Amino acid sequence: MKIIKLREGKERSLLRRHPWVFQGSIAKGQADPGETVRVEAHDGAFLAWASFSPTSMIRARAWTFDEAERVDHAFFKRRIQAALDLRARMPIRSNGVRLVHGEADGLPGLIVDRYDDVLSAQFLSAGTERWKQAIADILVDRTGVGRLFERSDSGVRTLEGLQPVSGWLRGGDGSVATATEVTITEHDWRLTVDVAEGHKTGFYLDQRDNRLRFSHWVRHFGLKRVLNCYCYTGGFSVAALAGGAEQVVSVDSSAPALARATAHVALNGFDAARHTALDADVNQTLREAIKRGEVFDAIVLDPPKFAPTASHAERAARAYKDINRLAFKLLAPGGLLLTFSCSGGVGPELFHKIVAGAGMDAGVDGFIFDRMAAAPDHPQTICFPEGEYLKGLAIIKRA
Repeated sequence: MKIIKLREGKERSLLRRHPWVFQGSIAKGQADPGETVRVEAHDGAFLAWASFSPTSMIRARAWTFDEAERVDHAFFKRRIQAALDLRARMPIRSNGVRLVHGEADGLPGLIVDRYDDVLSAQFLSAGTERWKQAIADILVDRTGVGRLFERSDSGVRTLEGLQPVSGWLRGGDGSVATATEVTITEHDWRLTVDVAEGHKTGFYLDQRDNRLRFSHWVRHFGLKRVLNCYCYTGGFSVAALAGGAEQVVSVDSSAPALARATAHVALNGFDAARHTALDADVNQTLREAIKRGEVFDAIVLDPPKFAPTASHAERAARAYKDINRLAFKLLAPGGLLLTFSCSGGVGPELFHKIVAGAGMDAGVDGFIFDRMAAAPDHPQTICFPEGEYLKGLAIIKRA
């Protein structure tokens, strides 16, 4: 087994069971892409068994901190089964579920979602790429789902020296298996997912519970006119209509996503006249709505990742502040703003400060009604704070 030796003092994060080893922490040692290595402190003390990535800034990702544990086929069976068992204990009202959530499940670089009778997986690290075939077999065996679509087309793969890959990994030979669209249920709603064309693995399951909260709030507060920005395929729009909203405007710059949002309105039996799909830039749309003097009872801001790392936080902060400032101006007194950040480089405290600054610039104040995070099948762990990527605030504008 090849050995990676760390510089003196760089072992502290691994002793805290944080799974990442950065390039600058390594004193010596090399290995092939994805190869399992022994990570040692400068004095030779064992720290972890990890997968090695010779091109990534995250040079090694810990599989286990147990020196006696072997990283073999049985290891991945245990880790995947543990992840499945955890989800089985969760009260999830959907057949769309995050089954494996990377580092949180002790499988760095592996994301697996289940959409009814299809699995959709991302192999985002050199380590998971090396074990891909074994992992695929285990997933099919342990879930009983025969179709597994690979969505390893994220830009993260290039940092690992890996090419993007997308296509059927298991069960893609017959005509039925090659159909990539799946209908899932979420709470009392039906939504369609295309595992080949949708974002990430096909859909944003992490907002499942927040969509239900929003539906309840729309009904409870009697919110009639709703603006859903960066709507993607309209999950929050369906939630608003289910909550009794009389008019929902969905804004996105993707025509295919908007078409699916419109289809979701019909699929759930809502009157098409209650929903407007707007193919446009969100920032420009907000500014034009302010000029027209429009007012909304509820606004959802669920933008894409503005800050993939902490180094992008300052630029992202300006973007988040601008859209929130505009939303505050459009929001009716007593209205509800749901605002989110999925940027790992923007922590909850910073996000709160950004939104507070937006309110000050807009000349308004508001009550923080609730704080939101990803659904529980996207777990966060004590030792890996970077896992807290999705954060949200529900704010009632002071009258």
